[in-house]
Amino acid sequence: MHTICTYHIKVRGQVEESEINAMGPYEMRAVQVNKEATHFAIRTDQSGLIGLLRHLHGRGFVLLSVTREHS
Repeated sequence: MHTICTYHIKVRGQVEESEINAMGPYEMRAVQVNKEATHFAIRTDQSGLIGLLRHLHGRGFVLLSVTREHS
């Protein structure tokens, strides 16, 4: 639970990295951006991920997928 991993989060629509990081608790980096979806990556532990997902949902982002990068 406290292991730091890289998580990949895909949200609906074209979202700028600066917009998603403006008030977020963590710094996310854009991996792929297009009209349909934006794919971000973040390094955090599981509890940080849960907080981030709640934050994104609260700001109205539609989450399409969340995956953990295998090491």
